[in-house]
Amino acid sequence: MKSKWLVLLVALAGSLSLTAAELERYVAVDNVCAWPNLTLLKDGTIIASIFNHPSHGQAEGDVECWASTDGGRIWKLRGVPAAHEPRTNRMNVAAGTANDGALVVLASGWGGENFRGKIEKPWANRSTDGGKTWKRSEAITIPAGLDFLIPFGDVIPISGKLLAAPFYHEKTIFGAPRDRKRKRVGTSFLLFSKDDGVTWGDAVVIGADDYNETAVLRLAPDRWLAAARTYSSGHLDLFVSKDEGRSWTKSGPLTLPSQHPAHLMKLSDGRILLTYGIREKNHQGVGVRLSEDQGQTWKAPTRLTNLVGTTDGGYPATVQLTDGSLVTAYYSNGIPQHRRYHMGVVRWTLKDIE
Repeated sequence: MKSKWLVLLVALAGSLSLTAAELERYVAVDNVCAWPNLTLLKDGTIIASIFNHPSHGQAEGDVECWASTDGGRIWKLRGVPAAHEPRTNRMNVAAGTANDGALVVLASGWGGENFRGKIEKPWANRSTDGGKTWKRSEAITIPAGLDFLIPFGDVIPISGKLLAAPFYHEKTIFGAPRDRKRKRVGTSFLLFSKDDGVTWGDAVVIGADDYNETAVLRLAPDRWLAAARTYSSGHLDLFVSKDEGRSWTKSGPLTLPSQHPAHLMKLSDGRILLTYGIREKNHQGVGVRLSEDQGQTWKAPTRLTNLVGTTDGGYPATVQLTDGSLVTAYYSNGIPQHRRYHMGVVRWTLKDIE
């Protein structure tokens, strides 16, 4: 075992057996695969941008916008940022708010045979009425030599009309005809918008060759963090930027294999919260880690939620409410108490894991 894993295993030894205290848990949106992205509006409304079909992208479906005005307990359909075209779906999402307060949802999807034959070009969708109605732009410039990009994570307001958002590209490399070996490789990018989310481009590389879904957090102009999922083992690697996201340096692993993807946020007390999926067979759940020094070091993880019985689940996202409480959304294809795909929600506080 390589030294980086020895160091991480020592740091994490036994920690993932911990489970948070009894928490508020809800089946928030039923009969959807979801892959939820959460956005907190200024009025306290939580917006969840989700895939609305109960399958792992193997059917037609849309990106819907669901809203909760009571801290994540009750959810209502508010609008449809990205409706699919025939024989395709819209399921891959990056979302957040622009500098002017508009909601921005970047959405791509799949089409072709078995909905895995072709990746649809991404759309930029904006709403100025809290997610009820949406305007679409297809002005997303793909880096030269690539045929597509897939959005994932949070839209990040910077200043003026400048935004950033993570995307990734993936492909399969086949070995010699006789050995039939193949592997997936990918590159994680950050794209920028200079008009508050209408047009996008100016891509920079976060991590190359082994990376896909990446969570990005801007702490200051000289301190950005990115937690990128690897293809090789499914763990998360941390990257750091000191120049407003224009260049990135790998900092090291954040999780063990099969623990992905990530969500990063800055808490009201200044600490950084990492929320991530635990996707190991028979141990599915949601894990969290805290950093008190802007991501330089991290406390041992805690299992926030067990997803007993789930074989397809995770993809958490978290927001913090004005009272300090936290709302984490995830998805599951079924637990013993509820045997359908659904978006689940857990309401919790930092005291529950400390």
